[in-house]
Amino acid sequence: MSKIKKVVARQVYDSRGNPTIEAEVFSNNLSASAICPSGASTGTFEAYEKRDKSNKKYLGKSVLIPVATVNKLISKKLKNQNIHDQERIDSILIKLDGTKQKTKLGANTILAVSMAVKKLSAKVKKIPLYKNFIVKKNFKLPFPLMNIINGGAHADNGLRIQEFMIRPDKAKSFNDAVRMCFLVINNLKVLLKKSGHSINVGDEGGFAPMISDNESALKLIVQAIKKSGFKNGKDISICLDVAANELIKKGKYSIHSKNYISVNQSIKKYLQLIKKYQIKSIEDPFGEDDWKAWSKFVNETKNKTQIIGDDLFVTNLERLKIGFLNLSANSILIKLNQIGTVTETLEVIKFSQLIGFKTIISHRSGDTEDTFIADLAVGTNSNQIKTGSLARSERIAKYNQLIRIEENLGRLAKMNKID
Repeated sequence: MSKIKKVVARQVYDSRGNPTIEAEVFSNNLSASAICPSGASTGTFEAYEKRDKSNKKYLGKSVLIPVATVNKLISKKLKNQNIHDQERIDSILIKLDGTKQKTKLGANTILAVSMAVKKLSAKVKKIPLYKNFIVKKNFKLPFPLMNIINGGAHADNGLRIQEFMIRPDKAKSFNDAVRMCFLVINNLKVLLKKSGHSINVGDEGGFAPMISDNESALKLIVQAIKKSGFKNGKDISICLDVAANELIKKGKYSIHSKNYISVNQSIKKYLQLIKKYQIKSIEDPFGEDDWKAWSKFVNETKNKTQIIGDDLFVTNLERLKIGFLNLSANSILIKLNQIGTVTETLEVIKFSQLIGFKTIISHRSGDTEDTFIADLAVGTNSNQIKTGSLARSERIAKYNQLIRIEENLGRLAKMNKID
């Protein structure tokens, strides 16, 4: 039995240049480290991110207190624990915090350790990380939901919708999926330049042109898909992340323009966009507590559109069960730092798949070079992965890791189902 010798934490930096925590777990002569990401568009019910708010040297954004918590408290509590007993280790971490949303120690503090433990367990077993989760054979590669235009909280333009993405539905392999997205992105770049728009990128690597309305962005994407030799809605589909939490006021929404309109009017506009642009997936179309609006929308789409709960579910089993009973969505976004441990994340994935929900593994806007979620996607046979565009190395790192995994699987590598 391999036992934990010690856990060491340090302050490092994420893709926005903000401090974050890295934990390294040691057993015998081996060690493994993991870095916690950070979100910008966060749900109220997410697990808490601990920062040193009074530390003016880092503008209140440092994580030196979480680092000290790992080095002084968590390391002692986990010493001599079986590195392969993830559930017990995560249980110790959860009990050490003792709060519902991990407000005492912080989900970032706990998650960095939890992820590092999972990595070290695979290292000790001498197996790839993706083989250390739920699936033991018949692994499937996820389809990428690739962000190509940024708006909302991820860019400084006038777009209401936060993410405009493409999904290469007809890709025969993960390598092929990335190639298809590569073509569309490069043709979109040409179209943006031709139209006099900036080709600067946002937090997640998608272009952030100064476009003021959603349909202008959608029209450009349709043109780029066609210019690449593909058929919109068949070869490649457009997918949206609305992040409606940012666009609600007194029960009304400003999703489709700066004007606030009713739920019914918002649904009508959504249905028009779905039909006009062959949109196959919409994430967070309504607010995190507007259960009735979600249920009505799912019903209106006749369950033919992928409706993803992110802020609605926050990778939380209790909220997922409410959503399932209310028929509020048919898919869930999985973000490790929304709940705080690997064990709790896997529980949500297992339940999601049991009730027939599609699972989409996701990065955060403030991400890192850590590729844990790429292995998680394959190791849980999740349908899709959302990890940004083909720009910024912290996003590319996940795609490159999936390419390596596909190569490792060889002839056994297959793409997952999206229908």
